[in-house]
Amino acid sequence: MRVRLALLTGIGALALLSGCGATRDARPQPKPAQLGVAVLQSDAGAPDKKVLTKGRISTKSGEILILEPDGSVSGMALDSPEGRDAFAVTEADLMALNANLDLDLSGLPDMGPLRKREPTAQEKALAAFAARTRPLRLNLPASFQADPQDFQGAQIVSLAGSRKGTDSLVEVTANLRSGVDADTAFAYATCALASWADAKGAPYARHIRTLRDKRGGKMVVGSVFTLSERKPMGLTVMTTKQTLQECKARGIPAA
Repeated sequence: MRVRLALLTGIGALALLSGCGATRDARPQPKPAQLGVAVLQSDAGAPDKKVLTKGRISTKSGEILILEPDGSVSGMALDSPEGRDAFAVTEADLMALNANLDLDLSGLPDMGPLRKREPTAQEKALAAFAARTRPLRLNLPASFQADPQDFQGAQIVSLAGSRKGTDSLVEVTANLRSGVDADTAFAYATCALASWADAKGAPYARHIRTLRDKRGGKMVVGSVFTLSERKPMGLTVMTTKQTLQECKARGIPAA
């Protein structure tokens, strides 16, 4: 019984090993030493006639080996003028090749117009997000009355490392009288930025963040914006001209 069991075990092991040996190697195959190509050349007996001949390109040296009609082999470097000329095919060359192969394409129907490319999923998502963009408005109640004493000066500076030109990152530091609410403080910073951006020729801006602090009995607001020549992506985007009009209508100084 033990001999029979050992024999069966041995047979099973051999079958397993043979199956493993038949498993296909999943590793990529090595590149071939040469690649076969077709080369269009001038016929030595008729310079105006083009003939199609065979060639091989070495994947290691970049050398082109062309089989000539007489059976000889010509060699040239792929990046040489002769090598580039061997693969330069003009429309006249194709017409000559067509005549050389006696192809009659007159019966084929004309190709119809190309179908318009449909937008990709990413393009659709960006368009849907852009449709949600709203203008940046001053969040002030209808009964708001501006007090000139509340606004005590603002300064705008470009942040270090930001790009030159109108596509840049800037910070607005606005000083206000103590006790002014957050919406009024942000409106003042926004109006100061709108005036500065308009002078710089930047039609759009997008709010990044705002910090508030108290210094020397005043409220200090630090708001960071990006300036753009083109309308940026974002849920709220400031348009310089419209914001300046709103600031003037609500009595918020722009400096």
